[in-house]
Amino acid sequence: MLQKVIAFITIVSLCLLGLMLLTTTPATAGPFGLLVIFLTAYLASVGLISFFLYGISRVAVYALSGASLRRPPRVLPFRRAYYFASVLAAAPVMLVGLQSVGSIGWYEVLLVGLFVVIGCVYVSRRIS
Repeated sequence: MLQKVIAFITIVSLCLLGLMLLTTTPATAGPFGLLVIFLTAYLASVGLISFFLYGISRVAVYALSGASLRRPPRVLPFRRAYYFASVLAAAPVMLVGLQSVGSIGWYEVLLVGLFVVIGCVYVSRRIS
């Protein structure tokens, strides 16, 4: 059920994001329009990254199924992929937001990367 909801939200947000990017400019969109653009970009990123992580884990388990390992690899549950994606999807949105305010340097990229690492560690510890 969660996969269907995430897929629906991703498709709707991609359509709305495309509509906003084609019909408005940042000057004419105003604050609410920019909020919609950032929100739909985040929601689309969450959905795409969730399905990407889930798919990659399935491919990795299939590829490693013949190998003799101590613990057999397991597919990453979609809910867990969604949790990781909610942290990972914030990074591009933050970088675009930082770029809109000013230029991005190595310091800003490092801080966003640190946020992602801390968020992923928190998610992995919290749901294990």
